[in-house]
Amino acid sequence: MNGPWDAPQPIPYQGSKRILAPSILPHFPEDISRIVEPFAGSAAITIAAALRGLTKRFWINDAHAPLMDLLREIIEKPDAISRTYTRLWNAQLGNERAYFDRIRTRFNQNHRPGDFLYLLARCVKGAIRYNSNGEFNNTPDNRRKGARPDEMRRRIEHVSYLLQGRTLITTLDYKEVLKKCKLGDLIYMDPPYQGVCGDRDQRYLPKIDHDEFCTELEKLNKRNICYIISYDGRTGDKTYGQPLPDSLNLTHLELEAGRSTQATLLGRSDITYESLYLSPNLTPAEVTEREVQLSLW
Repeated sequence: MNGPWDAPQPIPYQGSKRILAPSILPHFPEDISRIVEPFAGSAAITIAAALRGLTKRFWINDAHAPLMDLLREIIEKPDAISRTYTRLWNAQLGNERAYFDRIRTRFNQNHRPGDFLYLLARCVKGAIRYNSNGEFNNTPDNRRKGARPDEMRRRIEHVSYLLQGRTLITTLDYKEVLKKCKLGDLIYMDPPYQGVCGDRDQRYLPKIDHDEFCTELEKLNKRNICYIISYDGRTGDKTYGQPLPDSLNLTHLELEAGRSTQATLLGRSDITYESLYLSPNLTPAEVTEREVQLSLW
């Protein structure tokens, strides 16, 4: 481990909340019976919460079946997926670009988890992008070969150790997940980011209807179920997405996410802030003893 907040992450993933975990987890309540991620992605928050012992039961869900299949392999069959990655990583050496294209073609035919892990380790920005035919079409980052096999095995084995036997993995619609949640659960939601999900967006991300999403949150409020949402944000004076309505009685916080990539390219110093919303039955964390203890893991 490189630092107290450096949770193991086998899946390089654009939009992962791994870096923001230190700002998000202190707002989780104590005595959580289960952490639920309806839009899990790479399950960065679940992994970080498991690393810090916040609960012993987890439910990770995402509409993208190949991603959930990969996480299932990582959690339940760490040795097999590590050996597959090692074989693919070694086979690419000396012919990296052509080999990437070959594995990408094969993945589009059979969606094997091992092929997907290799592609995500190599592709530009770790972004999952598909063409109009539903084929993975991101290109390799030719500056790197992906995590070395020994490092990838370390990450995989650590995640498996944290989550094996404790985790439900599904590919349900998020509304079905919310319907099945119970008192004592803490739901962390990171739905498709409104600021980048326009009509021309090529990622797998399903579109989430804003009004429908707000209706689902109202239902959770009536059931007194705890939830936390990463939803909209801003960079400088530019905002992304619709804020959640005041009628939901949520606590709205802003988390500093660092200098935006676009601002850096343009020579500006604009800082990106991501919104975090807490359900009415949650109190914002101060810099308390609990937060200090979390930071020492």
